[in-house]
Amino acid sequence: MAGRPVILPTGACEAHGPHLPLDTDVRIAEAMAKNAAARCGGVVLPPLAYGVTRFARNFPGTLSLSPETMTALVVDVLLSAHAAGASKLAIANAHFEPANVNALFAACQVVQERAGVTVVFPHVGSRRYAQRLERAAAPLDGHSGIYETSLMLAIAPRLVVGHTRLPNVYSDLGLGIQRGATCFEEAGGARAYFGTPARATRALGERLLEELGAILGEAIG
Repeated sequence: MAGRPVILPTGACEAHGPHLPLDTDVRIAEAMAKNAAARCGGVVLPPLAYGVTRFARNFPGTLSLSPETMTALVVDVLLSAHAAGASKLAIANAHFEPANVNALFAACQVVQERAGVTVVFPHVGSRRYAQRLERAAAPLDGHSGIYETSLMLAIAPRLVVGHTRLPNVYSDLGLGIQRGATCFEEAGGARAYFGTPARATRALGERLLEELGAILGEAIG
């Protein structure tokens, strides 16, 4: 990895509705990282399979780290990669829970303070990138909707089961969070999914993956 950009994929172990696997975010982050690495000559580290995961806490299989543990873990990995000679450090994240994203930004700040290195972390769940992804293919419709389901159809289609039979869930997860929801159920996602997973397609997922790789690749430079 000496002299090359290093990308750390980060995800979570959490419920993704009745149709997607627990490691959906991990698989998406790793695919995003590999796509970006092919563009910039980077090295993809083994992914972090756990994150800060509170909203899905009431669903079987969900496991969470504390924000402090998440930040410390990312800091240690990135500082180790820097010591090994990485030319740039980057994060490919697919788990957009606010506390998890904040823990990642905190890790970027610590790495900057300790090593004087800027960590590339384009938060693709932000409005800027969400609008770009929607123009390219499909909206970020909450959790386990058309966005994540399409990506999984492109990445690991055999793991997507029964999505075409699921009814739409029009509750807005982001708005629910703004109003104080602390779990999926309080935000209107009684089955741990939102949006329109039945509309997902592999073609949409392939376009989304290309756009995710382009976003990260451009940020790395």
